[in-house]
Amino acid sequence: MFKKATILLFSSFLASLTVVAQQVLPETKHKTVVIAHRGNHVAVPENTIAAAREAIKAGADYVEVDLRTTKDGHLVVLHDATVDRTTNGAGKISTMTLNEVKNLQVFNRNKKTHRIPEFREVLAVCKGNINIYLDFKDANVAETWKQIREAGMEKEVVVYLNKESDYHEWTKIAPNVPLISSLPKTIDNKEKLAGYLDKMHLKIVDNLPHESLLKNANELGVQVWLDVQSPTEGPVSWKEAVAKQVQGFQTDQPAALVKYLKEAGLH
Repeated sequence: MFKKATILLFSSFLASLTVVAQQVLPETKHKTVVIAHRGNHVAVPENTIAAAREAIKAGADYVEVDLRTTKDGHLVVLHDATVDRTTNGAGKISTMTLNEVKNLQVFNRNKKTHRIPEFREVLAVCKGNINIYLDFKDANVAETWKQIREAGMEKEVVVYLNKESDYHEWTKIAPNVPLISSLPKTIDNKEKLAGYLDKMHLKIVDNLPHESLLKNANELGVQVWLDVQSPTEGPVSWKEAVAKQVQGFQTDQPAALVKYLKEAGLH
């Protein structure tokens, strides 16, 4: 019985490796990647064109942006479901037209006026300069993939999934796009991990419910990227994260983290 179970587990590992191998990660200059959380928003507002440009200047490998949809079907970059926190307006983005959204002013710490950008605008800025980590909040997969293709960024994007239904849509419409998501807390051994990845063929997982699974994930062809962003992030927390030997870090301090990793010989 034990031998049979081992064979089945190994077969599951091979099947997962085959499917995950079809998802090719974007090219990067560094082995340990840095993801600028909502762009580099140290001095400019999050999820804006300026934040994307600052992420490029910082030397980050990816800029993380959040995707939502207006009332009239346009894709825009915004983290929250409402515009209340980040702009001079109020209400749900899904109840506003693109014209209404464009008239909003994003709060900022400098005198320049910033706006909520369309996804196509962010794609244009990032093309050839930085990869995109797309947090797929609320959007149409087909339209999203269409805009990515029109921008020529098919090989420069990874997609973060927030719900299982989006997984099925992405694998149907764009099966080669690398997918990232979180593991359920119930995944606590390699057998459960293999079973989960056999159903959800991910290329990356963000964080691990159990650190002992890192080696198992890597053996399955899956990278692990940690979220290190926090109000207190810095050299102390980065040293602890680096010790875990994962493949990437998402941060609110991309320029400082890039410098730290360079000094550590990891970037």
